[in-house]
Amino acid sequence: MDTSLNPNPELVVALNVGSNKVSAFAGKKNLLGKVELLGYGVAPCEGVNRGIVSNIDKTSKAICDAIDLAEKRCKLEINTVFVGIAGEHVKSLHHQGVMYRDNPKVEISQEDIDILIQNMHKIALPHGDKILHVVPQEFYIDNQKEGYLDPIGMSGSRLESNFHIITANTEALDNLVRAVEKAQLQIAGFVLEPTATAEAVLSKDEKEGGVVLIDIGGGTTEVSIYADGIVRYTGVVPLGSNVITKDIKAGCSVIHEQAEKLKLRFGSAVADEIVDNRIITIPGLMGREPKEISEKNLSRIIQSRVEELFEYIMWEIRRSGFENKLIAGMVLTGGGSKLKDIELLAEFQTGLSTRIGLPLEQKIAHMDADALNPAYATGIGILLESMKKVTPGLPDIPETKKQIHIMNLDPEDELEGAVPEVEKSPGLFKKLKDGVYEGFTGFFRPGADSEF
Repeated sequence: MDTSLNPNPELVVALNVGSNKVSAFAGKKNLLGKVELLGYGVAPCEGVNRGIVSNIDKTSKAICDAIDLAEKRCKLEINTVFVGIAGEHVKSLHHQGVMYRDNPKVEISQEDIDILIQNMHKIALPHGDKILHVVPQEFYIDNQKEGYLDPIGMSGSRLESNFHIITANTEALDNLVRAVEKAQLQIAGFVLEPTATAEAVLSKDEKEGGVVLIDIGGGTTEVSIYADGIVRYTGVVPLGSNVITKDIKAGCSVIHEQAEKLKLRFGSAVADEIVDNRIITIPGLMGREPKEISEKNLSRIIQSRVEELFEYIMWEIRRSGFENKLIAGMVLTGGGSKLKDIELLAEFQTGLSTRIGLPLEQKIAHMDADALNPAYATGIGILLESMKKVTPGLPDIPETKKQIHIMNLDPEDELEGAVPEVEKSPGLFKKLKDGVYEGFTGFFRPGADSEF
């Protein structure tokens, strides 16, 4: 990074431009190698669709708003940012590279690996695509059938490797750059968001054992699979939490804001988890009659779409070839993972043990409790990855086992007239998961609700 562009060279700022919001996280790294979060800002964004900038002016305005909030909190001027890249235009492919060495007795070095990686940047791509990231998978030496993750120090005449290559559309990148520059910001570098999110929420053991990370955003859902400590597969599902809100809006005949509040406050990904089945009263517009809907019917609308989302996710997992190698199961993160009971539905549909991924608190010093939110995992991950670029020589803090509880950063206001929440008893889904019920046939088919 050119420090002449930044009056505070120790300050590193991560910018996450999403379909629903723009978030900016400012921090610095101390001598112990831990990132200190100095401040952050979040602003709603209406200029991005499925991770692609569709309106530069609206996106730039949201960036300015988020940066202004971050500056007020950290009390420092922000001129330079690292920008996250993700969205429907980001794709992945696998490619094989081979090189022949002049002297097979000379040990394989990092230079040999770099040559293989550089050769990958020369492969033919569809028009308009650009390589963002090249990740070596296994290396093979001469005719050996066993692959190596790190061949440095070994010898041989033929070095071969499989590579996971991530690409992006240049036009989409150009529009993102224009939006950032229109906000009077300099770009210090780019960070691939799936990699950043994994850095923020996955443990070393999970990456080693095999895990699928699902980042449910507003417009898209990103699928990343890790095994043996490296990324093995990435994919993008063109569905996110926004489509659930649209379904509620259409099914309940309400405006977008009301649909979003219904989803977050009263909705569940598993309709059978609703026991009391309270009636929600939705205020009418401009003096019109209020509307009513039961919690169970609301959750049926939600469950139908979430089931579809996980069908797409399972297709990506099967396509990766790692379906039976995910020892550490599944981690859900992103704003969409805040939906009640979504981890239960994920476990039922995929058969994988599932947890909600929050930013790992041990990696961040002075972490605000409100920032321990899956919606901010990617932004914090971009900050962590950016730190590696500007302070590569500092040691990393060893991971510790610590339980973190979800904090709701932006508690939604109650709908007027809505019945207050009460503690519920375990629903059918929970009982089924615990082994009380064995009959699975027709479990998710909507049935008559006797209480409605």
